[in-house]
Amino acid sequence: MTDIAPLKTEEIQATVEKLLAEDPMFGCQPGTIRGVDYERVFNMSAMSLRDILAAKSQEFADQEFMVYQDKRYRFRDVWAKGCQFANALIDQYDVKPGDRIAIAMRNYPEWCIAYLGIIAAGGTVLPLNAWWQAEELCYALTDSGAKIVVGDAKRISYLHLHKAEMGLTLISAVEESDLADASFEALTQNASTEMPPVVIDPESDFCILYTSGSTGKPKGVLLTHRGVVSAVLSWSLLLNVIETLRPDANVRPENPAMLVTLPLFHVTASHSSFLLSYLGGRKIVFMYRWDVQDALKLIDEENITNLLMVPTQSHEIVEAASPEQLSGLRDIATGGAKRPAHHVMEMKDKFPSINSSSGYGLTETNALGCINALTDYQARPDSTGRAVPPVTQVSIFDEDMNELPVGEVGEICIKSPANFRGYLGMEEETNRVLTKDGWFKTGDLGKLDEDGFVYIVDRLKELIIRGGENISCLEVENEIYKYDGVMEATVFGIENEKMGEIVGAVVYPGESTIDAGELHSFLKGNIAGFKVPERIWISPQQLPRGGTGKIDKRATREFAVQFPAHYSA
Repeated sequence: MTDIAPLKTEEIQATVEKLLAEDPMFGCQPGTIRGVDYERVFNMSAMSLRDILAAKSQEFADQEFMVYQDKRYRFRDVWAKGCQFANALIDQYDVKPGDRIAIAMRNYPEWCIAYLGIIAAGGTVLPLNAWWQAEELCYALTDSGAKIVVGDAKRISYLHLHKAEMGLTLISAVEESDLADASFEALTQNASTEMPPVVIDPESDFCILYTSGSTGKPKGVLLTHRGVVSAVLSWSLLLNVIETLRPDANVRPENPAMLVTLPLFHVTASHSSFLLSYLGGRKIVFMYRWDVQDALKLIDEENITNLLMVPTQSHEIVEAASPEQLSGLRDIATGGAKRPAHHVMEMKDKFPSINSSSGYGLTETNALGCINALTDYQARPDSTGRAVPPVTQVSIFDEDMNELPVGEVGEICIKSPANFRGYLGMEEETNRVLTKDGWFKTGDLGKLDEDGFVYIVDRLKELIIRGGENISCLEVENEIYKYDGVMEATVFGIENEKMGEIVGAVVYPGESTIDAGELHSFLKGNIAGFKVPERIWISPQQLPRGGTGKIDKRATREFAVQFPAHYSA
């Protein structure tokens, strides 16, 4: 803890209540959703995301929205192109409300346009991880039942081999592909720019996002229109609260702009970068790939005011930039992983006028959870912050769902109208984490202090978070067991200052001989690169067991890291 005082709870609450009273967009009242009572529900969450986006497209029609290299798009152009895609889906592929349409590409303007188009058609958008290999992509498509995929050339090439057996329709975007059934540009060229007159229930699914967890294969998280609207309105209110409580609150940027550095197939970027910017009239600028010098160049050229990135990227920015290079920057926010406390203070010392903040949320909560910003972050850099106002509650419970007092460690639980409605085809798993009275059990162990700050102390579930990417230990272990000669294997996270955690594995080959480097190459060909262990140890004996006979992951890790790995990336 530092000698910097956090914001007074009363001051935050007063600011929130003032904004709720003054701006009709943030109007709230008590409500019931899917049988669960909430103290506050946004009035606007009774609208579909599609209808809110349509209204914002008119409000900001002539403002610039997206920039990518030499391409620039206004709000009206983006929405018109999205509606063209929506009408093409309906007219040429008979897409009906609720049909699932996948996007498989890296960050491009076409990603956002396709996303808008699928929603405008009343469809359910399925953003696929662009780092996945073919097997992982096919799993999500099969599990979700999606048959239409909009993808870039690389992802189209992966899926083309499975096109016939899976009955897929492949639409190429960005680059033309001879392997695709149609091109995004050709489909949208002559289609109507009018929004399709389909009716969308706010309780219907707008999106399915796949998230890794302790069960091995990724789970499809069902997110509703009401849920995402609740989340994005909460973030919008929060931005207003932060701007109001800043020391320089009287100086607000006329033309806010955000550099998009995180992959749009994750909820942090799709919601807090893309959708939040759409609702607030903020320009977003794309990078082809992350490079700190390219980022600094774009920050200067495009007058970037906001950054949202993983801690490793924010640290690179702080290390590489001079105060003059970031003179117009208002906020550097991080998500997906914890930022080391000394990085927080380093940034404050070097760039005192830039607000540093960090968020905590999950795919299942539409990224909504906690926020640590302004002097709160400098006073409590080891905390994940306080609950995001005004519709989110965060509390700590024991195994029997008894609420625990201040300071006691239990499971962090989140209750909000933004919470997901369930896991696709996994009723038992849904009931395990989502209580009847609306609390989502995060799987993170933590505690609350007297000021409402949440501290994460451990994880209940076997999950590695590498640079913001969730990695299931079980999924990687299952892939290792496919390699000839593996008798036992365990996968775990290893602390790493740059990435937060990296993946480690210990393998016991029994009577066989295994080369750790060859095992690494095998895994690299089967799973996404970020999941492949960067440290591999070959054990000469069986792995240690706990009292239940299971491999003791913690003991194995603690023993292994004392020795050089047999393979180190």
